[in-house]
Amino acid sequence: MDDIDLRIKSIIAEKFGVDAENLTSDTSFTDDLAANSLDLVEISMIFEREFDIEVADVDVEALQTIADAEQLIRARV
Repeated sequence: MDDIDLRIKSIIAEKFGVDAENLTSDTSFTDDLAANSLDLVEISMIFEREFDIEVADVDVEALQTIADAEQLIRARV
């Protein structure tokens, strides 16, 4: 696991009050973390600040798992 993965999981763990060590690439925002659309918008805004990227609304809608977030961020940094 590299720095980007660790930062993403740390952000998600803090936002949802879970242990980062329990998060995997397959962790689902909605099924495992009970995230709603507002949560996903908030997470995308945190990603924008943390990684100095822009996340379009269509990208937010496509976030299903942590792997999706990792892929999105890696494509923009």
